[in-house]
Amino acid sequence: MEQVSSTGRPVQITVTDGYDLKGFKGDTPVTFIRAEFNQVVLGDSAKITVSPEGTAKYNFTCSFEFNPEGGVTLDDLAHKPVFLTMTEALPKEKKQKEEKTMILGQAVVDLLPLLEGESSFETMVPLHPVPGSPLEPLRSGVKQCSLEVKVFVAEPLLTAAQISGGNLLKVTLEAAYSLPESFIPIGPLQNCMVGLQVPSAGEKDYPIYFKNGTLKLGGEREPVPRPKKWPIANILAPGANNIPDAFIVGGPYEEEEGELNHPEDREFRNQAECIKKRITWDLESRCYLDPPAVISFQKRIADCRFWPVEITRVPLVTVPKGKSAKFEKTDDEGQLSFHGVAYVNMVPLLYPGVKRIRGAFHVYPYLDSTVYEKTKCLFSLFRDTGHNLIQNNKIGGVNSPVSKPVISKNLKEDKTVKEKDIEARPRPGDVQAPSIKSQSSDTPLEIEPSLCNNPEGQQYVEAGTYIVLEIELDKALVPKRMPEELARRVKEMIPPRPPLTRRTGGAQKAVSDYHMQIKNISRAILNEYHRMFGKEAVKVGSDLDSETLEEQKCQLNYELNCSGKYFAFKEQLKHAVVKIVREKYLKTIAFESQEELQKFISELYVFLVDQMHVALNQAMPDDVQGTPSTIYTSSEQLRLFAFEAEVNENYEMATVYYEERLVREPQNLEHWLDYGAFCLLTEDNIKAQECFRKALSLNQNHIHSLLLCGVLAVLMENYEQAEIFFEDATCLEPTNVVAWTLLGLYYEIQNNDIRMEMAFHEAFKQLQARVLQAQVTKQRRTSTVEYVEEGGKADSCLGPWGITSGSSTAAVKVEAPAGLGAPLSILDEFLDESSNLQSESHEPILSVQSQDPTTSQKPSNTFVKKTPSKKGASKCQESSTSLHPTLYSVSQTPTTIFMETIRFLMKVNAVQYVHRVLAHELLCPHGGPSCEYYLVLAQTHLLKKDFAKAEEYLQQAAQMDYLNPNVWGVKGHLYFLSGNHAEAKACYERTISFVVDASEMHFIFLRLGQIYLEEKEYEKAKKTYLQVCKRSPSCLTWLGLGIACYQLDELTEAEDALSEANALNNYNAEVWAYLALVCLKAGRQLEAEQAYKYTMKLKLKDESLLAEIHMVQETVGFGNPSF
Repeated sequence: MEQVSSTGRPVQITVTDGYDLKGFKGDTPVTFIRAEFNQVVLGDSAKITVSPEGTAKYNFTCSFEFNPEGGVTLDDLAHKPVFLTMTEALPKEKKQKEEKTMILGQAVVDLLPLLEGESSFETMVPLHPVPGSPLEPLRSGVKQCSLEVKVFVAEPLLTAAQISGGNLLKVTLEAAYSLPESFIPIGPLQNCMVGLQVPSAGEKDYPIYFKNGTLKLGGEREPVPRPKKWPIANILAPGANNIPDAFIVGGPYEEEEGELNHPEDREFRNQAECIKKRITWDLESRCYLDPPAVISFQKRIADCRFWPVEITRVPLVTVPKGKSAKFEKTDDEGQLSFHGVAYVNMVPLLYPGVKRIRGAFHVYPYLDSTVYEKTKCLFSLFRDTGHNLIQNNKIGGVNSPVSKPVISKNLKEDKTVKEKDIEARPRPGDVQAPSIKSQSSDTPLEIEPSLCNNPEGQQYVEAGTYIVLEIELDKALVPKRMPEELARRVKEMIPPRPPLTRRTGGAQKAVSDYHMQIKNISRAILNEYHRMFGKEAVKVGSDLDSETLEEQKCQLNYELNCSGKYFAFKEQLKHAVVKIVREKYLKTIAFESQEELQKFISELYVFLVDQMHVALNQAMPDDVQGTPSTIYTSSEQLRLFAFEAEVNENYEMATVYYEERLVREPQNLEHWLDYGAFCLLTEDNIKAQECFRKALSLNQNHIHSLLLCGVLAVLMENYEQAEIFFEDATCLEPTNVVAWTLLGLYYEIQNNDIRMEMAFHEAFKQLQARVLQAQVTKQRRTSTVEYVEEGGKADSCLGPWGITSGSSTAAVKVEAPAGLGAPLSILDEFLDESSNLQSESHEPILSVQSQDPTTSQKPSNTFVKKTPSKKGASKCQESSTSLHPTLYSVSQTPTTIFMETIRFLMKVNAVQYVHRVLAHELLCPHGGPSCEYYLVLAQTHLLKKDFAKAEEYLQQAAQMDYLNPNVWGVKGHLYFLSGNHAEAKACYERTISFVVDASEMHFIFLRLGQIYLEEKEYEKAKKTYLQVCKRSPSCLTWLGLGIACYQLDELTEAEDALSEANALNNYNAEVWAYLALVCLKAGRQLEAEQAYKYTMKLKLKDESLLAEIHMVQETVGFGNPSF
C-alpha cells in the first residue's frame, strides 16, 4: 500500500556466521549463501570453508531497495520473507568442466520487525535441510544448524503516524471440512483456492489468495498446535514453509466466533474433522494497512458487516519442462467449478479491544443476488476479477528458484503467477473495480441475472461444508478502556470512603477507668459516712426523715472539705476525665471561644453524670430497680418490617425502619442499596442515586453498586457516567451476565448497534459457559443419572441457593439428601417447556438461576415479599424474592440474558428500565412470551394500580403455566387490592395448597388471615397466622394471631401474641387497642387504662374497634380515666 516517502531506501541483510554446518563430502565443506527476496536473487556470498567444528564466517551483505511507488512496498515486507539458501560447492572431478553444487538447506528471515518501527534487528534463524541433505533435521536434544543474520535500514521505514495509526492484518486459512462426495483425489489435478479482498484507502481492493490446498480423505484429526505456512510456492526445504513462531492452536468450539460454535454442533464437527474428507491449507497471509486504509477497513466493516470469502476449484495445466508451451485461451467461467462463498461476520473486530476472530463458517453456493444482499459485493473475486489468476494456473518447470545467480527462466514464468496470484497485491497504478460498496453508496448498481443456479455450489450445502478461518490484527481497531482507567474515573466521580478508624480500645478503656475511679471514690465516701454515723444508720436509713438526712449530708460535706479528702477525690478523678476528653471526644487543642468551651463542658458534664450512675448501679446492684427486658430486632427483621410498610404504602414507617438500619450499621453497603431501591419505588431518584453512590464509595469493586449507579445515571441522562459504571462492572467481573446486558442496553440507547451486539453476544456467551459449568457440577454431584432417550442430556443449573435441574430431552433422577425430596422432585421438571424451542433453535436454551448469593435479596414491591427460610423442603427457597416469579414453578421457560436482567431490575424497583428489557425478551430467539414474562408485566402494572391490564397479563400467564403458584399468588394480590376478597381468598388458598411454595409466602398468609378475620373464620385465621409467625414473625403477624385468639375468647394466648406484637412495634395503635380489650375483660384496671391511653395517643383510626372498646368499658365499669 502507499508510503509517504517517494525515495528508495536500501534494506541491508547481513549473514555473519553459520553454526553446526555439515556437507555432503568431508568434514570441511565449501559453502556459499544465496539471498533471495521477492523472487529476485540479491546475490551470492563468497565460498567459505566450514571449520571442523561446523562454523563458518560469511560476513555476506546484500540489499534491496524499498520504494513503495515502484518497487518493494510495505505490503511486500509484511508477507514476503528473505530466503537464504546454502549450497555446497563440490570439488571438481576429472574431465568436469563446471563446478558441481548441491543445495544443503534454506533459512527464512521474517522482515516483520521493520513494520513495527525498528531500524535494525539481529536474529538466529534455523537452516532447514532439503530432502537428502546431510544437515540434521530439527529434533529435541540435537543442535540445529543455524545462521546469524542482521537486518539494517538507515532510518525506520515507518513514520510515527504510521506506527500509531497503521495496522497489520493476518489472515489464516486452516482447512475446509465435510467436502462433497465429488471431491476425489483421483482424476485431473485440481487447484483448490480460497480468496477474499481487503479494502484500502483508494477505490481498489487488495485480494488475498490461498491456493494449492491439499485434499485429504480424513481418518484422523489435524494435529494442534501445528505451524502456519508461508503462502509462497517453490520453497525448497520443507521446514522453510513454516512461519517462525506462528502456530494454529485451535480451541473449544464454544469460544469461536463462527457459525458452528453451539453444543448441538459438536458432534457434527467432531465427525467432519476426524472422519470426513477435508482440504487443508494452513497458510497465513499478511497485509499492511496504512492509517487511511485502517479507516477505510473500519468503515467498510461497519457498512457491510459480512465479507465474502470465495472458494473454488480450477484444473491445473501442466507446462512441459524445457518447452515453451502456449496456453490456449478457454472460457474463464467454464473453468470455475464448485464456486462457493462463506459469509464471515467481521463486526466483532469493531468491538472494543478485539483483535482476533476465529471460527467455522458455512460454505454456500455463489449466487450474485445473495452475495450482494448479504455483503454488498458487486464482483466475484475469481470469476470477474480473477482472469489472470485462472489463466496462469499452471505447474511445471524447475522447482528451485535459485538455480541461477539472476532471475531464472523458471522465475520469469512463475512471476506472472506470483505477482497476480498468491502473494502479490495489485500495484497502485493497477485498475481494479471495487468489489465491496457501502450500503450508503450513491453509485448506480447493475446486476446481471445469474446464468445458472450453481448446482455444484449447492453440493456444499448438502454436505455441510465449512471453512475454518482466522483473521487477526496487530492492534484492535477500537481500543478498550483499561481497567485502571475505569477505576480511576469511578474514583474521580465517587471518592472512596473507607470505614472510620475505630478507636474503641482507647475510648472504652478511658470510660472503664472512669467507672473504676467512681467505684473507688464511692467506697471511700461510704466508709467516711460509716465512720461518722455508724453502720447502724444505714440499716435504719429508711426510717430517717428528710431533715435528718439533709443534716447528715451537710456534716459529711463539711468533713470532706475540712479534711482535704474532697480535693483528693477530685484529683483522683481528674486523670480519668482528661482521658475521656482526649479519647472519647478527641479534644486535644484549646477552644477558640468561651461559648464553645461552655457548650462542651455542658455536654461533658451530662456524659460524666450518666456514666457515674452506670458505675454506681454496677457497684450497688441491690439498690437498682430491675429494667424491663427488651426484644432486640435484627437487621433482617427491620428489613422485613420495612417491606411490610412498603406493601401497605406506609412509606413514612418504612423510611424509619430503613434509617434505623443505616444508623446501626452505616458501613453496611447492603443497607444503602435497600434504601436506594426503596427511594426508586417512591420515585425519589436523587436520593436513590445518593444511596447507591454511598454504597459504591464503601466498596468500589462491588458489582451491584456499580450497576445501580449506572442505571440511575441512565435514568437521569448522565450517559457518559453510565458508560463508565457499566464498563467498570464488566472489567471487574467479566462473567457477569447482567453487567454485559445492561451495557448492551446502554449502547442501544446511544444507537451504537455494533457495541450493543458485542455486549449482548458476550452476555449470552457467559450465560452459556455458566450452563456448561453447571452441567459438569451437576454430573459430579449426582449419584444416579438415568437417560430416558438415547443421546439425552441432563440440562442442569446449580443456583446459589440449591440445585435447580431440568431437561428438555431427558428425565433426571437425583438422589437428594433427606428433607429435600419434595422440591427436587418438582425441580427435575424445571425445563420441560423448553423442549420445543430447543428442537427448533441452533442455540442452547437452558435455565440458570442468575442471582448472586452475596447480594441482599430485596424483592420488588408488587405485593409479594421476602420470607426467611423454612426447614426441610423450603430450604432451597431461602432468600427467594418476587423478582423471580417463576423461580420454583413446576415448569418454566428457559432463562435468557434479558430475563436475568429483568429480575435484577425488579429487585431494585427500576421499573422504568424493565419495559425496555421486556421488549428485548419478547424479540429474543430464546425468549418470547412466557409465563414469567407476563408475570413481570402484571407486577409492573400492579405497581401502577392498573388492575385491568394486570389481570389481562395474569390470565395470559395462567394459560401458559396453570400450575405456577406464583401466578395464583399475584392474582390473589390483584383481587385483594381491587377489593374482591372472595376471589383473593380462593387464589391464596390455591397458592398455599401447592407442594412447592410461591417465591414469597409472607404476604399471602398475612392477607389470607386478614380475609378469614373479616369473614369471622377465626379458627382458620389462627392457624394461618400461626404458620406465618413461625416463618417470618412481625408485628402484623402477631397482631393477627392476637385478634384471632381474642375473638375465640382465648385471652391468655391473645395477650401473649399481642405482647409479642407490642415488643416488635409499640407504635401500633391497633395493638394497644386489643391489649386494652384483653385487660378490660381480664379485670386489670390499671393496665387497661394505660393501654387505652396509648391507643388514644397514637390516634386509632378504626372507629368500629374504638366503639367496641367504649362498649366494653361501660360494661365492666372502668378503663376510661376521663370519666
